[in-house]
Amino acid sequence: MGLWESLDAMWQMPAEERIFGVVLLFSWTVYLWETFLAQRQRRIYKTTTHVPLELGQIMDSETFEKSRLYQLDKSTFSFWSGLYSEIEGTLILLFGGIPYLWRLSGRFCGYAGFGPEYEVLVTIYADYIAPLFDKFTPLPEGKLKQEIEVMAKSIDFPLTKVYVVEGSKRSSHSNAYFYGFFKNKRIVLFDTLLEEYSVLNKDIQEESGMEPHRDGEGDSEEIKAKVKNKKQGCKNEEVLAVLGHELGHWKLGHTVKNIIISQMNSFLCFFLFAVLIGRKELFAAFGFYESQPTLIGLLIIFQFVFSPYNEVLSFCLTVLSRRFEFQADAFAEKLGKAKDLYSALIKLNKDNLGFPVSDWLFSMWHYSHPPLLERLQALKNSKQD
Repeated sequence: MGLWESLDAMWQMPAEERIFGVVLLFSWTVYLWETFLAQRQRRIYKTTTHVPLELGQIMDSETFEKSRLYQLDKSTFSFWSGLYSEIEGTLILLFGGIPYLWRLSGRFCGYAGFGPEYEVLVTIYADYIAPLFDKFTPLPEGKLKQEIEVMAKSIDFPLTKVYVVEGSKRSSHSNAYFYGFFKNKRIVLFDTLLEEYSVLNKDIQEESGMEPHRDGEGDSEEIKAKVKNKKQGCKNEEVLAVLGHELGHWKLGHTVKNIIISQMNSFLCFFLFAVLIGRKELFAAFGFYESQPTLIGLLIIFQFVFSPYNEVLSFCLTVLSRRFEFQADAFAEKLGKAKDLYSALIKLNKDNLGFPVSDWLFSMWHYSHPPLLERLQALKNSKQD
């Protein structure tokens, strides 16, 4: 009976107080759920101390341990950062921080010669920014470029140019992607993805004082071990397998489907925004009793009111994305790249310091890409079939 009385009392509260209470309750519910999932994954980091059998021939114990400790440190930082952010956000809401900051910004804009309702929206097209930070170089003529062009032609991909970007200046992560409209598609390969371009491999050769032979003959055991454990990037065959996966997204229409979903979501959100922007109780719930600034309405509706919808949508898109990844892997397998993709996925996971073992609930909620071992098992099954 006490529970029903409490619910009845809440229902009798003013609408703005109910809205504020629900927003605060949902925010902490999401935080506690995320913390629960993070602790499950942290337990995996602590208890998984040996390289899985599937990775034993490619990933050495040193790299595995380095990845494990790296993820442990990240999880520790994420816990304290998340706790701080949640407490900070709660205090801002409880003590009227949003209307206070809005009034403060209005005074500042007044001093600067603008009205208190002055709003600036800036849109910068990413294509003009990327070249300022990264160097894009056309992939030189050679066997790799020829094979990329042949594979693109075999699936009617309208390839015009292939670039190598110096991503190693900012990160050791490896990647590949394509972009462009209609018949003007371009492929971009990170230098860290290519064995012969990787800065790390060149550093290893300089430190060892000699370049390892391709067949391994004549090299000292120390050099062989160093190359095996530290070498970064993929062989040409593995690069083609990774591109086969990426081109699979294009051929299977995943990119177009994601664009359609994004546009439908944007239309729905702005339609609901137009419906809700006139509700005074929404503004009153966050301390705006006399005015209804449009910018504050955007903040309240998109960040707070849409929170439950965004959580559900994010999970559904994660499930869809994982499905797309399996389909793209299967497409690469149909191109005859299953074996090379198998080894490439392991190398990329190692280069990116990814931890190959995941808690099933954590990965289901967070990972837009399936865990490494699941992808390897799917490729292994396809090879057996």
